[in-house]
Amino acid sequence: MTAIFLAPVYLGLLLYLLLRLFHWLASFHRRLASRVFRGVLGTLFLLLALTPLGGCLISAGPLHRLLRIVSNFWLGMLLYILLIVGLADILAFVIRKVYQRRGRPFDRRKFCRRAGSLAAAAILLVSAGGLLHAYDIRVHRQDLTVDKACRLPGLRVALIADLHLGYSVGAATMERMVEKINREQPDIVCLAGDIFDNEFEAIHEPERVAAILRKIESRYGVYACWGNHDVKERVLAGFTFRDKKAKEEDPRFLSFFQQAGITLLEDESLLIDDAFYLAGRKDYSKSRKMQEERLTPAALTAGLDGDLPILVMDHQPKELAELAAAGVDVDLSGHTHGGQVFPGNLLVPLVWENPVGVWLKDGMYSCVTSGVGVWGPAMRVGTDSEILILDIRFAG
Repeated sequence: MTAIFLAPVYLGLLLYLLLRLFHWLASFHRRLASRVFRGVLGTLFLLLALTPLGGCLISAGPLHRLLRIVSNFWLGMLLYILLIVGLADILAFVIRKVYQRRGRPFDRRKFCRRAGSLAAAAILLVSAGGLLHAYDIRVHRQDLTVDKACRLPGLRVALIADLHLGYSVGAATMERMVEKINREQPDIVCLAGDIFDNEFEAIHEPERVAAILRKIESRYGVYACWGNHDVKERVLAGFTFRDKKAKEEDPRFLSFFQQAGITLLEDESLLIDDAFYLAGRKDYSKSRKMQEERLTPAALTAGLDGDLPILVMDHQPKELAELAAAGVDVDLSGHTHGGQVFPGNLLVPLVWENPVGVWLKDGMYSCVTSGVGVWGPAMRVGTDSEILILDIRFAG
């Protein structure tokens, strides 16, 4: 399991940060370097750092929820603690070398006090800003032209994905999302996977959340496909536990869809209003976890009238060339979160052909939303939580 292999690295990083914290505080006053103070501070730091493990081991109850909420914010904050403290250490090394070459005295204590204070302020600013920004849902719009005949002059699609309903995302976020969707007056709403965050129990007041989603207004309804997190499994700091047994699908997920008025499409297609097709694929990762087969793009579109527009929901933006070759006009995806937090937004282009946004691939539009919710760190830095509005014009 990946988490086990990374555990020594995690502990090593914690030790590095704790020593840096001790060093910074000691630069203010010698009393802050006492064994008693360091013992208390080290214990509190360790308790915070072990909240991901505690939330995994304590699997139910109010304490479990509290640990998971705290750990989600801690994981995001930890990223920026490491980046900023590491940058400060590099800067200190360079400045010290410059002072030595010029024969000038370097006051380590003074530098540590000032640099540490600036680093602490930057960490708090970025973390707080990322937390607030994660819940500021933006609406992004994009015009598409599909070169096929359709009796409709156009089609407005609201693409949402990666709600990750659970410890970080709940009723308040869904209320804001639904309000913004309804304001756009979409013809159809497509939910491209990762509705849940592995644990149904993580959703606070699921009946209320389902009732809120049921208020989404659209001409043709709300449709969804599964994502890789829409399966019941234990998670530790974002990593899942692999085993040879097939994962289970929590039946409450399906009941939630029924209550929310959402139509699930699993490797199946619908002809809507005799005007266009909407298909939903099984998720690549979820199918592997559940030891299921999923249709190929060609099999998914076999038997469909290729003269009509074909829209496909596929959680992960994979097999773009194959989907285009199968006659798909618009592929609707999520999964990447656009990287969610810096520097992730700079790294996702190395993994995905289309990491986020709208991109034309072999005559097919690949539309990838950065998602409404968050996974892991309860923050967004350098990316937006978004609803992607696609205004499709038919030019055939």
